[in-house]
Amino acid sequence: MKLISWNVNGIRASHKKGALDEVFKLNADIIGIQETKSTPDQLVSEITDRPGYVSYFDSAKERKGYSGVAVYTKVQPEEIHYGLGNDEYDTEGRCLTLCFKEFAFVTAYFPNGGRDADHFQFKLRYYDMFLKHVEKLKKQHKNVIFCGDLNVAHNEIDLARPKENSNQIGFLPIERAWVDRVIDAGFIDTFRALHKE
Repeated sequence: MKLISWNVNGIRASHKKGALDEVFKLNADIIGIQETKSTPDQLVSEITDRPGYVSYFDSAKERKGYSGVAVYTKVQPEEIHYGLGNDEYDTEGRCLTLCFKEFAFVTAYFPNGGRDADHFQFKLRYYDMFLKHVEKLKKQHKNVIFCGDLNVAHNEIDLARPKENSNQIGFLPIERAWVDRVIDAGFIDTFRALHKE
């Protein structure tokens, strides 16, 4: 299977630039999209109804034009779950889970956490809730694939200037330690596994 993960930073803008059409030319089986910055009612049919695909969208409930995720799939899922199953974390349209016969597929857009101290704490709680979510999926499904924008760089190799960013949100030790916990839980960073350099 071919799976694609893409932070579009606005699906309407990406569509206007023709970038969405270019991604669909790659003929992926599943496309997970983050940061749609829209609700389905704001989208034209060329975005929501792609030939050969079924699409699902989760968007921010309180702030239009904020966060949002989507999945396009050639195969109809057996189940669809919007969010993490917790009202505190599910108002911003940050997580979409599709369950198929052989695996579960999750696309997620994690909070940035840089707005203020409260939002950073929200980000840390979101990390914990997300890990519980995918660990629960692992018990129900043989395979779990999650993709998205985690808003954290795991190791120094993932940044151009790690020393200058060592005290910045997105590269703090507590955030990087969460990625260690994900890997310790049995998940594999597929990009790093393929590109160790």
